[in-house]
Amino acid sequence: MKAKAYFGPAGNPIGFTGPTVEVCDYIHSIGLDAYEYQATYGVRIKKQSARELGVNAQENGVMISMHAPYYINLSSPKEDVLERSVQRLVQSARAAEWMDAYRIVFHPGFYTSYSPEEALKRCKNTIEALLEKLDGLGVTKFTFGPETTGKRSQLGSLEEIIDICQSFEHFQPTVDFAHVHARNQGCLKDVDDYHRIFTKLEDGLGINILHSHFTKIEYTGAGERRHHVLMEEKYGPPLEPLLESILECGWLVTVICESPLLEKDALLMKAMYESMP
Repeated sequence: MKAKAYFGPAGNPIGFTGPTVEVCDYIHSIGLDAYEYQATYGVRIKKQSARELGVNAQENGVMISMHAPYYINLSSPKEDVLERSVQRLVQSARAAEWMDAYRIVFHPGFYTSYSPEEALKRCKNTIEALLEKLDGLGVTKFTFGPETTGKRSQLGSLEEIIDICQSFEHFQPTVDFAHVHARNQGCLKDVDDYHRIFTKLEDGLGINILHSHFTKIEYTGAGERRHHVLMEEKYGPPLEPLLESILECGWLVTVICESPLLEKDALLMKAMYESMP
């Protein structure tokens, strides 16, 4: 039996013009089965709308995740930045609980003046404060998905993400394959390269379920520069070896498309996957 994979867009599809609470009707109608709600500039969705979105996703068999605001830095040297970052993740956890999102994706932070080891330790200390606050508020139904980051100045190598997820309950990795590729200067070329990622995740966390992002990406010596569409062969990482790796490892994988063409490229991904023997 073929391994199960879900495909969908990061944010509302290009071709969708209705209210967000009905977006999963459209996603299902075009043949996709995942959706990542984007709270890029702040968690603004109200409780009633979030619940309606969650029902809409459930009725359409769509796996729903949420991307927390980008303005989060859990390793900042500034205490006020840490406090605001915790507050944004608390708001995200509440909204995710309302909409029954199975992952809350976020970027952990930046190294700034710290060494990677110091930044990681500071990040973990902030996560402890976050979990204490959530417990005090009675928010219990959440799974944070710290994401591999694309810039070399950011906290978020694959090894660091695994370390964070090893350290806390309610944490599971989000692997952005384009970010891994850009951060490591074009490291993903074939099936073996992808297999190494799945092996590290399995060895480190004992998991066989993965939330992931994919797009073609342009990078510089500093890492991520710009996302590109799937058909731009000039840029990596290659998609087909990833899909082959998913098939071979037998995991349940959600692939969120972050290319500029969103649902169009998500459909290309799904079609390629389903055409594989």
